[in-house]
Amino acid sequence: MKIANQHVSASFKTKGAELISLVKDNQEYLWQANPKHWGRHAPVLFPVVGKLKKDQFTVDGVEYPMSQHGFARDKEFEIEEHNSDSITFILKSDAETLKVYPFKFELRISYELINSSIKTTYSVIDSGKGPLLFSIGAHPAFNCPMTADEKRSDYWLQFEYAESLETHLLEDGLFSGAREKVNMSDNKLLIKDHLFNKDALVLKRFKSERVHLYSPHKKWLTFHMAGFPFLGIWSKSQESPFVCIEPWFGLADNASHNQKLIDKEGIILLKPKETFSCNYTVELF
Repeated sequence: MKIANQHVSASFKTKGAELISLVKDNQEYLWQANPKHWGRHAPVLFPVVGKLKKDQFTVDGVEYPMSQHGFARDKEFEIEEHNSDSITFILKSDAETLKVYPFKFELRISYELINSSIKTTYSVIDSGKGPLLFSIGAHPAFNCPMTADEKRSDYWLQFEYAESLETHLLEDGLFSGAREKVNMSDNKLLIKDHLFNKDALVLKRFKSERVHLYSPHKKWLTFHMAGFPFLGIWSKSQESPFVCIEPWFGLADNASHNQKLIDKEGIILLKPKETFSCNYTVELF
């Protein structure tokens, strides 16, 4: 499936309702899922973000298995609406999801092209009779470098405001409780080869609502993420030619977590028939 306007075109697949291409001026901005490095493009993280302790959680004393980042990214969505410059996908709970996640829900993922930007909106509805517990987040990967004559280490992320950032360290996907200062200069986070040696940078406290991706020659994109409480920045290895900018409503488990979903950091609670909605926008240059 494809949408386009006079500036940008975007393509998708129904599995995971995943964005798989984002092109402006014949330039592909989105990572093309080379399995040598990482075989995904821009998955949605639902109904959990990150890894769970022992890959499971409990609700009312019952244990449920759940793999890292949840199941939505591997589910077939239906197309609810498709116009020339926008598309909406929908996933509803069913007998299979209820085996691993005891909540009824509707998840809509909408994409809209606005000038040289793509806006992504997540909407979650509690379609059951009790409270719905969930997290949701984005995981888009962008080509970095964008041209053959550059290196990833030539690039940087520039935050909107001056930040004093700490990353919360992960061990085997779980938070250890340790933190480490993120080295920045003039609001710039240099994407050096060693930056992801300890897994993703996970930021819990930041002021900026925009982050820009720069090369020495130009600004490539601006990531607008107002309202998201957590941010991940990640690449697979020192050699992987992409960087992920990941706004989240939710986090991985702490190693000491009691595994109760209701007690999970960042968990969202919806009442029956309520709707949660959030969005982010990627502006291309």
